[in-house]
Amino acid sequence: MADKAEAEEATENNQAPEVQEVPPPQDLSSQAEQRKDAPKDRNLDLIMDIPLKVSVELGRTKMIVHDLLALGQGSVIELTKLAGEPMEVLVNDKLVARGEAVVVNEKFGVRLTDIISPTERIQQLNK
Repeated sequence: MADKAEAEEATENNQAPEVQEVPPPQDLSSQAEQRKDAPKDRNLDLIMDIPLKVSVELGRTKMIVHDLLALGQGSVIELTKLAGEPMEVLVNDKLVARGEAVVVNEKFGVRLTDIISPTERIQQLNK
């Protein structure tokens, strides 16, 4: 209210009312984008050449030394997984995906059928 009264008084006395300068608005969206993009690019560049151990697990079993030494050519080892069950893809011994075996150019490979969700990965850390 005081500002309005001062402006009316200045107008009556033929004086221009006092105006405070407001700095122009900054483009916050472009600054936010720059902050968001820059660290992500830099962070990824830092880790792109780190070697990882990737393995695919068909199944597991436990054996005593006596049974292991008794194995020979043609022996069959029973695994914990059933035939047709997805294989597990591990990165640094942590489950990241599941898949099925495929043959490509006479070599075995894995077709990924399921990527582990971030929630499942966090649950693995507690084990």
